[in-house]
Amino acid sequence: MAQNPIKALAALPRGVPVDAGTLKGLGISSALATHYVSAGWLVRLGRGVFMFPNDQLTAESCVALLSRRLPGLHVGGKTALAWRGVRHNVGPRERLHLWGETQHRLPRWFTKRFPARYVTRHLFDSSLAPTFGLQPLPETPNGPAVSVPERALLELLSDVGVGQGAEEARNVMEGVRSPRLDVLGTLLKHCPRVKVVRLCVQWAEELNLDWAAEARKLAGPRGRNRWFGKLADGTTLILKP
Repeated sequence: MAQNPIKALAALPRGVPVDAGTLKGLGISSALATHYVSAGWLVRLGRGVFMFPNDQLTAESCVALLSRRLPGLHVGGKTALAWRGVRHNVGPRERLHLWGETQHRLPRWFTKRFPARYVTRHLFDSSLAPTFGLQPLPETPNGPAVSVPERALLELLSDVGVGQGAEEARNVMEGVRSPRLDVLGTLLKHCPRVKVVRLCVQWAEELNLDWAAEARKLAGPRGRNRWFGKLADGTTLILKP
């Protein structure tokens, strides 16, 4: 017996956007979806994306939907650290930090609900698997990929002076107490960005983190000269070899 589309639609979980592919799997064509919008059973968010009336979408489910459309999209940097329990003064409307592989404008329906910053900076060399250090949260195994703390830390440090203040980044980094050194070492080895590697080592030492000495060993030599960079607030960042 053919499935009743209305019953199948009603059985879908709430808090999750519904895309055209899901509707098609339920036997609901684009024309029928348009009818459901007119009848008030669905709300159109954007092209091929819908939600239930008066529903409250979750950031996790929306990012998961976008990740099916944008290569490499994942929750990174400060947001990934916060989602994994490392946070410092995270506000209720804190911007989401999302990373991806290609330039793309996040859809308006998404940013209206979840202020976000989308970064396409290539932080690691091509010999590192793109998915290294990306995993769903344990409590949402079907959710979006989220950087593990070691990768999220380096993403956070790469943002210093770009869209991230240095003082806040240091405060967040101080909460990274027990990184997995094998994971951090792999990431540092494949990170060609001198600023990121040196920030990780220098701040770990200045903050007296237990893993500072090991981080310096894992980072290896990164030139003999000091690194200078101008931050957005006008101050100069100086990183020693």
